[in-house]
Amino acid sequence: MMRIADGLPRCQHRSLPHLKLEEERRNRGGTVKEKTERMGVLLQGCSAEEGWVTQPYGPFTGTPPTYGYDADRAEEQRRHHDILPYIDDSPSASPHLSSKSRGSRDTLSSGSLESSKSTELDLEKGLEMRKWVLSGILASEETYLSHLEALLLPMKPLKAAATTSQPVLTIPQIETIFFKVPELYEVHKEFYDGLLPRVQQWSHHQRVGDLFQKQASQLGVYRAFVDNYEVAVETAEKCCQANTQFAEISENLKVRSTKDLKDQSAKNSLETLLYKPVDRVTRSTLVLHDLLKHTPCSHPDHPLLQDALRISQNFLSSINEETTPRRQSMTVKKGENRQLLKDSFMVELVEGARKLRHVFLFTDLLLCAKLKKQIGGKSQQYDSKWYIPLSDLTFQNADDSEPLPIPQVPDEELDAMKVKISHIKSEIQREKRANKGSKVIDRLRKKLSEQESLLLLTSPSMALRVHNRNGKGYMFLMSSDYERAEWKETIREQQKKCFKSFSLTSMELQMLTNSCVKLQTVHHIPLTINKEGQEDESPGLHGFLNVIVHSASGLKQSLNLYCTLEVDSFGYFANKAKTRVYRYTTEPKWNEEFEIDLEGSQTLRLLCYEKSYNKTKQIKEDGDSTDRIIGKGQIPLDPQTLQGKDWQRTLIPMNGIEVKLSMKFTSREFSLKRMPSRKPMGVFGIKISTVTKRERSKVPYIVRQCLEEIERRGMEEVGIYRVSGVATDIQALKAAFDTNNKDVSVMMSEMDVNAIAGTLKLYFRELPEPLFTDDLYPNFAGGIALSDSVAKESCMLNLLLSLPEPNLVTFLFLLDHLKRVADKESINKMSLHNLATVFGPTLLRPAEKDSKIPTNPTQPISMGDSWSLEVMSQVQVLLYFLQLETIPTPDSKRQSILFSTEV
Repeated sequence: MMRIADGLPRCQHRSLPHLKLEEERRNRGGTVKEKTERMGVLLQGCSAEEGWVTQPYGPFTGTPPTYGYDADRAEEQRRHHDILPYIDDSPSASPHLSSKSRGSRDTLSSGSLESSKSTELDLEKGLEMRKWVLSGILASEETYLSHLEALLLPMKPLKAAATTSQPVLTIPQIETIFFKVPELYEVHKEFYDGLLPRVQQWSHHQRVGDLFQKQASQLGVYRAFVDNYEVAVETAEKCCQANTQFAEISENLKVRSTKDLKDQSAKNSLETLLYKPVDRVTRSTLVLHDLLKHTPCSHPDHPLLQDALRISQNFLSSINEETTPRRQSMTVKKGENRQLLKDSFMVELVEGARKLRHVFLFTDLLLCAKLKKQIGGKSQQYDSKWYIPLSDLTFQNADDSEPLPIPQVPDEELDAMKVKISHIKSEIQREKRANKGSKVIDRLRKKLSEQESLLLLTSPSMALRVHNRNGKGYMFLMSSDYERAEWKETIREQQKKCFKSFSLTSMELQMLTNSCVKLQTVHHIPLTINKEGQEDESPGLHGFLNVIVHSASGLKQSLNLYCTLEVDSFGYFANKAKTRVYRYTTEPKWNEEFEIDLEGSQTLRLLCYEKSYNKTKQIKEDGDSTDRIIGKGQIPLDPQTLQGKDWQRTLIPMNGIEVKLSMKFTSREFSLKRMPSRKPMGVFGIKISTVTKRERSKVPYIVRQCLEEIERRGMEEVGIYRVSGVATDIQALKAAFDTNNKDVSVMMSEMDVNAIAGTLKLYFRELPEPLFTDDLYPNFAGGIALSDSVAKESCMLNLLLSLPEPNLVTFLFLLDHLKRVADKESINKMSLHNLATVFGPTLLRPAEKDSKIPTNPTQPISMGDSWSLEVMSQVQVLLYFLQLETIPTPDSKRQSILFSTEV
């Protein structure tokens, strides 16, 4: 998935409130007083240090970035950012700059000379960036001056007409409407005339700080303009109503065409142009921050720019202090009539697009809001999207119409995001160990936040639908049935106390939305990067968690009961295992063991369901027939507690029910080490060539038997190969195959098909050498990374045909089966990518000659720096072969092998 900033040489601001305000101004909606109050909101928290950022510039193509404001483009950007919120696009996070910088560091060996060269290279790039920032400022100044000129153009004839017998406006009206505009023009004309020759005669030693410092010292003109702004707009509106000639003039002000304005309409309204200085004062502070960021501390401009930035920020803060108390006084009554019960960030599906929302559940209503910008404290602001009184809320659609399908994000994209996240986390840890500067780590943290935000937005696919009394429906997407059940339970419990329907006035809704800033309990999206008070984010557990679900007690009546297990990964939860249904009992005893793959997991959740076999009684909600949740609970996965090799017993209480569990954790360092078998016979842990030679077959008996049984009754099993089988069943089958038990086929026919799939995966995982062999593995990893498709195909096929005969034939036998499984993806939900994800590491992971087991077992368990990238490479190799229609066999000797797979 492309970064939204890749290759775009432009500047835009994240979730800028004034973009919405500009749209409202164009529509001329609301009173002047309301507009001015919104202008006060605009000016709150605009300090660049508090989170206002600009988008990274593209590669140096000769086109400087622009800080000009294009209303149409800004609106499009606002919509785009609405889909991908919380993405920090500061120049320091540029993919072009950061990747080059890392690449240069990685290719240099340690030593003072190399370090010095790297520092010089970084300095050179920073100074080059300084040039482009200034070029963008210059272009923006030209555009801004054309806007001010357009305002001044009618001013002289209006003044001249004011002294005639038929004045359009009076002199006081003119002076009020155009107050301080001539002074603003002179300030910026002087600045532009001073900056232009310096940029044209550019060198890295060029000084411009004095120009910015002087401009900052003249902000008093903006103070006067802002103080008069409400009166100016109100006067202009009254004059337009009273005088049609002035109304026509004010709607058709001509803006001088500039290179930056070539795509804009040549005419603008007076109200739009009067807003330009308000917009400009905030942007000037932002671009000044960018310029300072790319000015070395040793440069003579650095102290001057620091002083200019300090003045600008103090100016904005002084306006904030005047506007904030007036706004906060509106929210004094926020706690008198209602209380906040629960709030959380959720993904809402709106016309097929995923939007990140903050949802607030009050004692009498559900409010869906959007956080305008991601900065802390009093500067946070919410936009209300919709609300439903709890007395009017229902989870079921009255018209019983089929729900709209949920657009799914391809697994390949989700996995790619996970790999990027893991890679960036590893880089952060390496930089910390190397004691590198905080700027490098800050840049990496911004990239991490971007990827985590994208993953959070795109991963959920479980619907929670709510409807109001008019039938209007809204849909949230969640990744966990646990979370969905939690929201439903809380809402239904509160609905028992709500009796009356009501509606809020626009003022009441605004007051309620404003109060959310102080009432919220969840301040950050649930990502590792945003956890407060943690210097080092918890890495979670990476490896395998064996869980035995023993039994449940406390049931009041006999039920058909089963349990599911969820674990978190990369900020969201996913279902990982499911027990059998224990029928008609008050004391179910499953005693089933599962092996769950953990990817940075920190919590285990357990849900108990009552299975309904009567289809007429199944609850029709969220578009699916669901069983009833009768209990749920969760426990933290503590690395210290699970560090030992012994089983840890625990009890999870839930709604009067108690479920007994046992857990044992095996880290990556232990679980991924291939070990040759010491037993003389058997099939597990024995070389595949030894087994096929003993059996006088081309494909091991265990592979043929498992695939045959799965194709007989498991091809339509949802999550086949992905859902964990019962570990005790898998161990029983392993023992039967190892002892050459003649009754193994009978055993398999009586076992859950997921256990058979698990046995097959275990066989390949325990091979002392991977199916793709240790010797060829590096070549496969290199071949899949080739960019030329012809070279890649030639390399990959030749490598495949270089495998030993038993390995090659067994792989082709398995490959053919996996393609047939994927043919039924619409039923079993297993795509080629899903299957490659499951089998890639199993078939390719090499034996580790050097142990990576930590020497100190009390140290926290963490994932190796290269683990995720290596896994992705293994997945890509298998996916490549799965996607091939046929495998050419140019060698006649190989031809006989490939087509003699009868066994």
